[in-house]
Amino acid sequence: MKKKYIAWFNEISKDDVALVGGKGANLGEMWNAKIPVPFGFVVTSAAYQAFLDDTGIERKIRDVLKLLNHKDPKNLSQVASKIQKIISAAHMPRDIAREIMTSYADLSRKSKGESIRSKLFTSLQNPYVAVRSSATAEDLPNASFAGQQATFLNVSGEANVVKKVQEAWASLFTPRAIFYREEQHFDHMKVGIAVPVQLMVSSQVSGVMFTIDPISNDKNCIVIEAILGLGELIVQGEVTPDHFEVEKKKLQLLNKKISPQGKAMMQVNGKNKIIAVKEKDGQRQKISDADVLKVAKIGKLLEKHYFFPQDIEWALEGGEIYIVQTRPITTIKKSAKKPSENETKITLPVLISGDPASPGITWGPAKVIYHASQIDRVKEGDVLVTEQTNPDFVPAMKRAVAIVTERGGRTSHAAIVSRELGIPAVVGALKATKLIPTGTVVTVHGTKGTVYKGALTQAEKNKILASTASTRGSTLKTATKVYVNLATPTRVEEVAKMNVDGIGLLRAEFMIADIGTHPKKLIKEHKEGIFINKLAGDLVKFCKAFHPRPVVYRATDFKTNEYRNLIGGKEFEPEEPNPMLGYRGAYRYIADPKVFELELEAIKKVRNKYGLRNLWLMLPFVRTVEDLINVKKIIAANGLSRSSSFKLWMMVEIPSNVILLDKFCEAGIDGVSIGSNDLTMLILGTDRDNTEVAPEFNEQNPAVLWAIERVIKTCLKYGVTSSICGQAPSDYPELVEKLVSWGVTSMSVNSDAVNRVRETISDVESKLVRKRKN
Repeated sequence: MKKKYIAWFNEISKDDVALVGGKGANLGEMWNAKIPVPFGFVVTSAAYQAFLDDTGIERKIRDVLKLLNHKDPKNLSQVASKIQKIISAAHMPRDIAREIMTSYADLSRKSKGESIRSKLFTSLQNPYVAVRSSATAEDLPNASFAGQQATFLNVSGEANVVKKVQEAWASLFTPRAIFYREEQHFDHMKVGIAVPVQLMVSSQVSGVMFTIDPISNDKNCIVIEAILGLGELIVQGEVTPDHFEVEKKKLQLLNKKISPQGKAMMQVNGKNKIIAVKEKDGQRQKISDADVLKVAKIGKLLEKHYFFPQDIEWALEGGEIYIVQTRPITTIKKSAKKPSENETKITLPVLISGDPASPGITWGPAKVIYHASQIDRVKEGDVLVTEQTNPDFVPAMKRAVAIVTERGGRTSHAAIVSRELGIPAVVGALKATKLIPTGTVVTVHGTKGTVYKGALTQAEKNKILASTASTRGSTLKTATKVYVNLATPTRVEEVAKMNVDGIGLLRAEFMIADIGTHPKKLIKEHKEGIFINKLAGDLVKFCKAFHPRPVVYRATDFKTNEYRNLIGGKEFEPEEPNPMLGYRGAYRYIADPKVFELELEAIKKVRNKYGLRNLWLMLPFVRTVEDLINVKKIIAANGLSRSSSFKLWMMVEIPSNVILLDKFCEAGIDGVSIGSNDLTMLILGTDRDNTEVAPEFNEQNPAVLWAIERVIKTCLKYGVTSSICGQAPSDYPELVEKLVSWGVTSMSVNSDAVNRVRETISDVESKLVRKRKN
């Protein structure tokens, strides 16, 4: 879509995020997928950028941001207030204002034309609309801190709509939004904002739906929560909603819990008002079982459309269900089972119970606060106890080890952010701020929804966590192999019992660092045996535990600054200005093969003396095809040859590996492993450890994805196996789908991600099989 100031929902798709933001793109995508969405238009990010350019206020905003210390709540608030005043005081360019007013005036007419699809339309000259924000860095797959910018409901009249659009722009610089971007290392001025304007749904009932269980990650369970009135109170956690669980395949209601509701937000004379709910109305079920299943059916359709679990906001008016927002669930972590009767019992006294909101168990001193102005009282390691949270609480939530709220459900702000942060949370714990005094040490069991007085021992915690760990990924079988990354033999027996197909990356550096002495010093002192025996001893532990599964040992890739830290290292290692691109990897083996030959001796000892033929070799940082050929000559000269039981792999972590992969394959290798961390860094020219440029590091950059796809497909052509051993598959489920569809042979991940990645691969493979059958 070419850049313009106004885009109607029927002109928008999910590919227009840069122009209309995540929220706007999803509204357009849903409209065109025939999902019941209130009709409207989006004031695009191009309009916001034109506003900045025409008014010349960007320099003023940058000048104020130079004064920012986002860790200081008072400074953060002052900076935010100044910037918002700058934006609000600027004059809206006439052409932008005219387009907004014209589009608003056309909304009634266009909504009638689309009424066959929507059923929600208005004959009013000045219809009531919702003016929402849709930041271009909001609602993307790697974050779920949506709601940082303003939403205005029941707005009527051309001038008021223009005013609220400008206020939405200003809300891009609320304290919580500034804090979030600072924490994520986003450039404030590179984050745009679009503003969806859509017909209001005067909800009798509204709510939130997750197409998987957000606590257990059960993919066959749809969770729906509902309250009376507009949906703002459920998201803010101001009321505790009714809770429903629906079996996804057959759309059967499995479970429901009805919670009393004392207040609701309703439209009264065109304004939003918090009103008291009559006791009998608040006690009853807020939505019928039949409507629960209708909502679930739409959720199932949305998940199928997006190929990913969704977090959905819905509303009910006049017997019709409307979807007002959807976004991918970004808090899918390692699964946790629901507590069972056989779970280890906690003997601590129960202080309070509520609803489980984020799994896990931990303890710490309670810190009770009532307002966002008190968040500086919450210190690292505290358990945050409050009535409810909103995005202004996020800085304190990031310092807390657990969260307890009096109100809210499993889809409230407190629940979602806790899952994003990976900390336990209990919500809907009535009177928590009164029953848990500040300073009291408490244990929070987020999987069970219980708060105990006192602290568990670490052994008790480990026993409980073990009894609630996920088992689905531990039993699945997939065509794509799942390997594990390891470095030390400390946990080898434990990890070997997991559902892994072998070790895809066994790092040499930690084992050699454990020897402690620079290998050249040992060679100089004729103590080579110490190095060979110690390394072989460690390798035996891995190979025995995993036998007959393969163990892919990556030979040493110490950089000079790391080697210098070993005993005697300064005598043998030069000081380099840039060790990352210096004397390392395969070139080091060629320039001085003595240390590499010690490694080869250790490998032969494991394979020949101990008979552990599941040990393979991987070469790191191979800059040229000539380097590969020369290293292979060294390997052969030391009595090791490629065979069915001894595979030779090469790391793909340099652009030259991607560009010349055909030549590398022709030179003779059995497999490659893509080091996505270094490959991303070198393709983008970005040091991921440098905080100044860290925001540019993105393993899903199109250039990186192109390189990974090329590697996998080139390997297929030559019958060479392909693996990936960086962090990316653990962090990005959507990348796993791409890798499998391209034909990757295996993925190697950290042990804590094995089950999660195995589950994702299984789901992707099943989906691909269904597609091929159709």
